Amino acid sequence: MKEGMKEGGMKEGGPKDPAMSGGMSGGSWDHYVDDRPYPDPAAADAPATRFDAHASTGRLMLRRFLRHRLAVLGALFLVLSYLSLPFVDFLVPYGANERDVEHLYAPPQGIHLFHEGSFVGPFVYPTTGHPDLKDYRWRYETDLSRPMPLQFLCPGAPYRFLGLVESRVRLVCPPPGASLHLLGTDRLGRDMLSRLAIGAQLSLTVGLLGIAVSFAIGITLGGMAGYFGGWIDAGVQRLSEILKSLPELPLWLALSAAVPAQWSPVTVFLCISVILGLLDWPSLARAVRSRFLALREEDFVMAAELMGASPARIIRRHLLPNFTSHLLASATLSIPAMILGETALSFLGLGLRPPATSWGVMLNDAQNLMAVETYPWVSLPMLPVILVVLSFNFFGDGLRDALDPYHGD
Repeated sequence: MKEGMKEGGMKEGGPKDPAMSGGMSGGSWDHYVDDRPYPDPAAADAPATRFDAHASTGRLMLRRFLRHRLAVLGALFLVLSYLSLPFVDFLVPYGANERDVEHLYAPPQGIHLFHEGSFVGPFVYPTTGHPDLKDYRWRYETDLSRPMPLQFLCPGAPYRFLGLVESRVRLVCPPPGASLHLLGTDRLGRDMLSRLAIGAQLSLTVGLLGIAVSFAIGITLGGMAGYFGGWIDAGVQRLSEILKSLPELPLWLALSAAVPAQWSPVTVFLCISVILGLLDWPSLARAVRSRFLALREEDFVMAAELMGASPARIIRRHLLPNFTSHLLASATLSIPAMILGETALSFLGLGLRPPATSWGVMLNDAQNLMAVETYPWVSLPMLPVILVVLSFNFFGDGLRDALDPYHGD
């Protein structure tokens, strides 16, 4: 038997990998160590591994997030977008409802620096419009012989800076006798770029308010169902099932149609945010419930109960922190759904209404296919909606991976 083993796999001279296997010597096994070096944790492109013992959890998460290039780009775009919201009235040349009756459906203009080979600085060429009664559209002619420099830090239409102080100073203004419509105008002669920027204040914040309402309801009801169980769990489950079984869009339309038309735009905005939040909580409540059902059996929860901690404190201080990563990822993926919901309702005329300005209200003007075919720039509000939704999705994917830096290594 021993001779057979010697002639088999233990035979001297047989194939053997000294880096990954051992051999029998003197009745005991010889141990070999892999001489390949560990990944350098200080390298910029080094992966986050379990062997990176000197890196903190925050550093591992940041490194994992930075490896997701699309998530980084999405985060930068969203940060710049939200930081610019308080200053959009200062940055744009026109007010949201400021009309230029001489430039109805004006095409996008360009900003130039050189005129006939000479550097002039930022300037525009004046344009003149006239109706084309043959094709039933507006035609515009550009006077290329008259460069008109732009004005900076100049007075314009009044607005409230940061919503508090009334001001008229704008970053850039059109020169007297010319216009500055970088993305064209709509059927009333309102500047598309200014309306897109100002409309972002409502379209981007409606998602944040909706998520606040949705998370408050979903975490409260889901936490109670998962921690207490019994009839509370059954009641929350049945309520969420009823809401999930209802068709979403008709329910949105019914609730939005119940908002009185004479209410102010701010009141309608708050109502739309609450409606979107009230209809989005069941999925989050189910996720919180399932996680709490597992966590409530852990030893640290039992220890907190034996020490006399109240159920609210246990949920707030012990259970929710173990669920934070999922909540953050869920929030970043739910906000774009809120934005799309507001856009759809305003597009159908049941959400925000003029004189309020949002991307959905602007898209409501693009329902006329004839106008879109003749003046395609009126459908430009679709572009920021697409960019914001994609940025939130990319950011949510990167954040979800970063919150679990060891996964997949």
